[in-house]
Amino acid sequence: MPETDPSTTSPSTAPVHDLRETVKERKAAGKAARERAPRSAFARWDEAARGHDALDTIVAQNAIRVPELLPVRHGRMVASPWNYYRGAAAVMAADLASRPHSGLLVQLCGDAHVLNFGLWATPERNLLFDLRDFDETLPGPFEWDVQRLAASLVVAAREDGIKAATADEAVVTAVEAYRDRMARCAKMSELSLWYDGTHVDSLISYFTAADRGPISVHIEKESRNRTHLGAFAKLTSMVDGRPRIDEDPPFRVAIDDDEQDALTEQFITGYRMTLQEDRRFLFDRFTLVDVVRQVVGVGSVGMRVYLALFEGRSGSDPLFLQIKQAGPSVYESYLGRSQHDNHGARVVAGKRALQTATGIFVGWGSFQGRDYYVRQFRDMKIILDIKLLAPCLVEFAAACGETLARAHARSGDAVAISGYLGKGSQFATALRDFSRLYADQNERDHAQLERAVAAGKVASAPGW
Repeated sequence: MPETDPSTTSPSTAPVHDLRETVKERKAAGKAARERAPRSAFARWDEAARGHDALDTIVAQNAIRVPELLPVRHGRMVASPWNYYRGAAAVMAADLASRPHSGLLVQLCGDAHVLNFGLWATPERNLLFDLRDFDETLPGPFEWDVQRLAASLVVAAREDGIKAATADEAVVTAVEAYRDRMARCAKMSELSLWYDGTHVDSLISYFTAADRGPISVHIEKESRNRTHLGAFAKLTSMVDGRPRIDEDPPFRVAIDDDEQDALTEQFITGYRMTLQEDRRFLFDRFTLVDVVRQVVGVGSVGMRVYLALFEGRSGSDPLFLQIKQAGPSVYESYLGRSQHDNHGARVVAGKRALQTATGIFVGWGSFQGRDYYVRQFRDMKIILDIKLLAPCLVEFAAACGETLARAHARSGDAVAISGYLGKGSQFATALRDFSRLYADQNERDHAQLERAVAAGKVASAPGW
């Protein structure tokens, strides 16, 4: 994988804006960025110029993963072009870095595909729609997240047999929604922007009257089931009078007592100190009961992930925390190393920068030479799957585009980005064309992995 000199791209810290610049000057700076990265140029994709081999890029990521889980990772990715896309953020990072970019920096989500937008409960127990995955977060050019979202809409549409014209409409709608929301953000006060968010009722309003019923029912059902109590009922059994997380090898496996003791003594203690003081008071009311290692997602398969069950003082108050390994962002080879010494801290910092609100137990730490971040497991986290979204993909794309713009405006210069995008549809139609071409590229890359698996060059096992 080629490495770009970070000094020629962008720094690994979010930009510090010059408060003395006028709105006119900031808008002019955005328009000037069109010279570095003409909007019309985004319509093109040149496979010959990508500068890396997709399979090599995927395999290179295996170095920091659990060896026995690698076949599961490959099994999940090879299942379909959509699954491949979800697991191939590193491939797209290299592809995006092979092209000129705007230089207009924001805190990137890093993997803003369409299913990395979802619902979750804030500390006040409000259900908000927002970005939900930040493993690859790093400051970078705003358009890289937009391109990742746009191409995902076409890849996902093809997965579900949605017409190409509908996929095109979804891309244009998402990008124009991003443009329009960014223009509104450019006129908002800093505090108003920081407090802005998308409540569940606002999300429902994006859909047509015919679609609102099924989606509302799904959200209501999931918000009741995807809780700590729901997870406790589904995933645990009583063993010798104590609750234990059920095993489901290789997706959920017990760890030995020595590893569990070390995790408690070395990691939990340090993680606790990354919590706000008031939240430490709450955390201290819980006792660790059991820990297992689990497999999650597609791109994350092979990374070390623990699921920890804590019990409150009442004995009927379960708390599940997910402890997830964090490696370097896939963008660091092109944008420079993170300013954070701990990659778990990098993930948490990006999460806090992009989301309207963040969970009360979010934190980080290190264990046996690896970095981790912590978040609550489930806790009303709801993902609207592709089959549910198929009839209303265009409307959902609009919600994603607006949400991404709001998230970017929190760390980037909304005035400059809005100046770059302008009022017309040139950027949106360019990304429509790019997304078609990149979905084709994704299918070729997926086929390359299929051939490698069939030839026995890459080990694969059932992934689900």
